[in-house]
Amino acid sequence: MEPVLLSVGGAAGAVSRYLVGLALDNELFPWSTLAVNVLGSFVLGVVLFGVSNDDMLLLVGVGFCGAFTTFSSFGFQTVVLWEQGEQKKAAINALANLVVSLAAFGGAWLLIAG
Repeated sequence: MEPVLLSVGGAAGAVSRYLVGLALDNELFPWSTLAVNVLGSFVLGVVLFGVSNDDMLLLVGVGFCGAFTTFSSFGFQTVVLWEQGEQKKAAINALANLVVSLAAFGGAWLLIAG
């Protein structure tokens, strides 16, 4: 049953990530990557702090959030911005992904545990 949960969650996360990429303009800044990383961090926090069901953790935490969020795209886009001479945007992208994603995870913790 575990592979099925991971597969269903992963498929939903991958499709959702694709749709966010279509919905947000990434011409000037990688907004979709920032959005999925922040939202995915919040969802993962809600699941980790609010759900004790192992199946839900596999489905949503590992499957959905694992496919929805993206560290590799974040890293790649940051390097591309830097190489294009957009050092300020690269720094903002790096800080925003790290700080805002951590804040979203912390916000989930406060919401559930606080």
